[in-house]
Amino acid sequence: MARKSRKPDEANHKKVSAANVMGLRAEVLEQPITETLETNYMPYAMSVIVSRAIPEIDGFKPSHRKLLYTMYKMGLMNGARTKSSNIVGQTMRLNPHGDAAIYETMVRLAKGCEALNTPFVDSKGSFGKVYSRDMSYAAPRYTEAKLAPICAELFADIDKDAVDFVDNFDGTMKEPVLLPTTFPNVLVSANTGIAVGMASQICGFNLGEVCETAISFIRDPECDIMATLPAPDFPTGGEIVMDTDAMREIYRSGRGSFKVRARWRFDEKNNIIEVYEIPYTATVEAIMDKVSELVKAGKCKEISDMRDETDLGGLKLAIDLKRGADPEKLMAKLFRLTPLMDAFSCNFNILIEGTPRVMGVREILGEWVAWRTGCVKRRVYFDLTRKRDKLHLLRGLARILLDIDKAIAIIRSTERESDVVPNLMEGFGIDKVQAEYVAEIKLRNINREYILKRTSETEALEGEIAELEATLGSTRRIQSLIVAELRRVIKQYPSPRKTGIVFASELPDEPEDDGVADYPVNVFVSREGYLKKITPQSLRMSSEQKYKDGDGPLLRFEASNRGEILVFTDRQQVYKARLSDFEDSKASQLGVFLASKLGMDDGESFKALLYAGDYSGEALLCFENGKLARIPLSVYETKTNRRKLVNAYSDKSPLVKVIPLSGEIECAAFSTEGRALIFSTALLAPKASRSTQGVGVMTLKPRRRLADVLPLSETGIKNLARYRVRSLPAAGALLKDEDRGEEQMSILEE
Repeated sequence: MARKSRKPDEANHKKVSAANVMGLRAEVLEQPITETLETNYMPYAMSVIVSRAIPEIDGFKPSHRKLLYTMYKMGLMNGARTKSSNIVGQTMRLNPHGDAAIYETMVRLAKGCEALNTPFVDSKGSFGKVYSRDMSYAAPRYTEAKLAPICAELFADIDKDAVDFVDNFDGTMKEPVLLPTTFPNVLVSANTGIAVGMASQICGFNLGEVCETAISFIRDPECDIMATLPAPDFPTGGEIVMDTDAMREIYRSGRGSFKVRARWRFDEKNNIIEVYEIPYTATVEAIMDKVSELVKAGKCKEISDMRDETDLGGLKLAIDLKRGADPEKLMAKLFRLTPLMDAFSCNFNILIEGTPRVMGVREILGEWVAWRTGCVKRRVYFDLTRKRDKLHLLRGLARILLDIDKAIAIIRSTERESDVVPNLMEGFGIDKVQAEYVAEIKLRNINREYILKRTSETEALEGEIAELEATLGSTRRIQSLIVAELRRVIKQYPSPRKTGIVFASELPDEPEDDGVADYPVNVFVSREGYLKKITPQSLRMSSEQKYKDGDGPLLRFEASNRGEILVFTDRQQVYKARLSDFEDSKASQLGVFLASKLGMDDGESFKALLYAGDYSGEALLCFENGKLARIPLSVYETKTNRRKLVNAYSDKSPLVKVIPLSGEIECAAFSTEGRALIFSTALLAPKASRSTQGVGVMTLKPRRRLADVLPLSETGIKNLARYRVRSLPAAGALLKDEDRGEEQMSILEE
């Protein structure tokens, strides 16, 4: 939309006189902040997103790609290692961000750092360790490196026009836009990046499992991903505490988190616990600091000493136990209170043709297969073009067989060198390219035997060209080539799984948190999702509750400070929390906003809250389509300290309300049409699955919905017989004025 012209004194840019400085009168140029952001900040933000922080479909950021390509051009694919300083200096021709940044990139890709399942740099010297905060890497003048053997899969087709090349920053050389990886490195290599307004966090998977999954996906895009890719794999080992539903959600959406815990063994002879693998996100120093803090606070009295015994044999943390200490119980406590068990948050944000996209594993594989198909097609076309050119030359050479003496005579009789090619073209009816080839043949090769040998290749070459043309025109053949390459990677680069899998359902119950006081509390929840936990003493002093403008009370109940609550949202998710996680409040305060406290997803809204107690009760889930589901609270009980349950209830209709049940009661259901019916919960059979769609209770007309369900004791209905039903579903009866309580009046629509 074009801007309207204005007079100079009305323009956005105004010159305003400023204070006199050293006798000179300065002029300040005013500029709208929005225009400043657009012209100055947006280019920087886009540069960070596209050219620095977010990995692309080949699994690399630009800094990784520039380093590896430089090493490839230096001939470090084979032969001896060279000093890291030499590599860093050469890389600055492509990556002018300073030698320190380049070397740090190289350290992370190196085998010695142990940051990747499949390191791309074969290193020699001290490159630090990913699991240590204080174990620094040596200076580049002391270390050596070359490319690891698996890099052959990164550069296999790079000289055959498989990918595009662009100028480097000063236009003195070319560099690849992407590397034509023959396997889905984007899933194999762990990657973390923080851009402007977005970030990326990709966990690493096992090379063999990823290749097998890619093969299964090519054969059947609807295959079960988890059948061949059960869980991520980390170079530091450890064990993933597997929650199958949560992992499937991560695979589907590309977002979520899972827990990884350390591996340990007990030396009964010396009464020592030895931790030999830790979570990928933890460091030795952070673990020791936290354990030391717990020991000083008196929360880990079973520990007499802890030390780091890491050596050339690998990581080892030794924990000396006091006599009589139970190692299983102690480790369960340390898993809960220290980074020995940590969460890995996933955010599969990847650049696809310059656009950042958060994708699930299936979508990532689909993008990689499409991209790799393009690379293979370009390689095949490159080979096809070369063979066509060679065939064209051989056909020109075959013409000379008709009369070799004539060709010699033409060349000998030509006075000027520049006329040799035109005369050959005219004498044998060949084009310029063929004539140039004939003219360049050595004198010793102008014999019938040599020419017959060369022209005999024509038939084989024609067959190869036909095969390449058929491959280029067949998607199935291209996919077969990709599958063959993936099978070769599996065979040539065996990769045993390093991270174990333990299922959350098989782990023992966690003990209650130490030091958490247990006392009675009163809980108040507002309609907008604010929670207040108030002690009886504080409530006696002031019982008048304060709420935000437009907000009001939703429910109140008595509970224990150690009790758990279940928070239902509009995304079919349930968040679990202990009331001890909330600070004691007062009636005069607004309380804690549940969406922020529980870390709900963007746009996710609070719908209902239940006090779980000992999970012996039931819940009545009411949906807009008139169906109600009666499910036991035990379906939400988990053996691990998991705080978020996905697919927690049916997604067939929006949730209206959740009512706690401790026995059979009568309830009243109200529709937006102004109808009501009274029914007994005994008519609803309990369902063991939390994803059940429920049982039809209220029959609704089109464009009408269930508005509310209340226990009969909380309604103002007087004519009970008018609305009571003996079987379900039922339409109910229109509410009479005397049966309309104030609570119902506000929810019924015309």
